[in-house]
Amino acid sequence: MHDTPRPHDLLWGMTPAQLPADAPDWARQVLAAGQPVVVRRAVVADEQIAVGLRGATREQRFAAWMRRESVVSRVGPEQLIARLPDSHLPALRALHRLHPLLDSLGLAWGVTGSVGYQLGSGIAVVSAESDLDLLLRTPTAFSRSEARELQQLLDRVPCRVDLQLETPSGAIALREWAGDSARVLLKCATGARLIEDPWDQAERAA
Repeated sequence: MHDTPRPHDLLWGMTPAQLPADAPDWARQVLAAGQPVVVRRAVVADEQIAVGLRGATREQRFAAWMRRESVVSRVGPEQLIARLPDSHLPALRALHRLHPLLDSLGLAWGVTGSVGYQLGSGIAVVSAESDLDLLLRTPTAFSRSEARELQQLLDRVPCRVDLQLETPSGAIALREWAGDSARVLLKCATGARLIEDPWDQAERAA
């Protein structure tokens, strides 16, 4: 597995003592219960990791920083697809259905969002209305025609699927890359910006 924590990785080991004084009570309870945090994109000091905490409701989200030395366990999105539970929930049914399709691409992929959190933590956070969030690691160019073909296949499953292409520059939404806009929104540690080609080294350096 990659040595450095990457966006969407689940981390265990953060304690309530690492939260700022103004952190909500639910966030302290989450860490006291030993629940994982999720790596997010941000510029931080070398000894820190930008993370997000999630509570029982959609509104309970909190951005924080975890000390790198505190990490005792880490699970990446790719590891969460090894054993999928049987479920009637649309998002998990969709994941079962898409598994062989995504494997056939020959690229590393994984599950994020609420489904990834539930698979990694064992905490039931997925509902009948939950979307399925996925990532596909694309170290080399993934053409717009490939994106359109993949998006059409994703749109055939029984829930909304949001897939991010993880490029050398950051993440872009497959749905945007499959569209007609000349530029797409790139999410990276320094924020978000519009870009024409996230695989173009010259544009990445601009």
